[in-house]
Amino acid sequence: MIKQTIKIWFDATRPKTLGAAVAPVIIGTALAYCDGAFHLATFIAIIISSTFIQIGTNFANDYFDYIKGADTEERVGPTRATQAGLVSPRSMLFATVVAFGVSSMFGLYLVWRGGLPILIIGVASIIAGVLYTATPYAIGYIGLGELFVLVFFGPVAVGGTYYLQTGRVTLPVLLSGIAPGLLATAILVVNNYRDRFTDAIAGKKTLVVRFGEMFGKAEFTLCIMFGVLSSVSFVFMTKQHYGVLGSLITFFVALPLIKSMYSNPSAEKLNDMLGETGRLLIVYSVLFSLGLLI
Repeated sequence: MIKQTIKIWFDATRPKTLGAAVAPVIIGTALAYCDGAFHLATFIAIIISSTFIQIGTNFANDYFDYIKGADTEERVGPTRATQAGLVSPRSMLFATVVAFGVSSMFGLYLVWRGGLPILIIGVASIIAGVLYTATPYAIGYIGLGELFVLVFFGPVAVGGTYYLQTGRVTLPVLLSGIAPGLLATAILVVNNYRDRFTDAIAGKKTLVVRFGEMFGKAEFTLCIMFGVLSSVSFVFMTKQHYGVLGSLITFFVALPLIKSMYSNPSAEKLNDMLGETGRLLIVYSVLFSLGLLI
């Protein structure tokens, strides 16, 4: 029973999406290390805080999508704990509060380290995580999900991580956040493409629902292309760190994913693609970070 309960809650965190919270922290920390400002305790606190913001957002999404009727028996994606009756709505709401609470506990240390800018980022991240599916004008229901992911999992996360360890932010640092932001957005696009039919019925007007399947396929492709190629712009701007160009390998790794998106993939295949896109984000972040250090 305990083992089954642990599995239910672990699956509810949506582990395939958690790489989006870790990847920009890796890049921001690598940039800080290059500038001689690595701080281990801060790095650990950021990883934990950002991961629990993502978990809290996923729990809130599970709860509010169920309440709003976006998650039904016709859902083709992975099982949602609340919709499937595995977790009561009250328990999921409580878990959402706990997840954001854990993030806030570690966030207090980060605020002590970084001051008001970090407080603003932390509060805004939690509010955005809740508003992604809460309220009648939820971010994810009016087609602003991609913008939210791009900003918060990109320049904000990389820039905030770098700032916490160096006390400053530069334009190249913010530019380096474009890649993880776009690749995290690609994860969301796969999710929205898979759920396009049930989302349309529930009134969840994602960009794929608004503009159609071909738009979703093109959006996925462009997110990966421009995300990976942004490393070229980083080198051009800094006139150094040529090793990060090794991250361009990620594009060739991504080609099968892009091909799959245009082959009218099944729901099961899209579920696999979601995880593969998450791993692609981690691979890019590791290659980019290693390129900074060589």
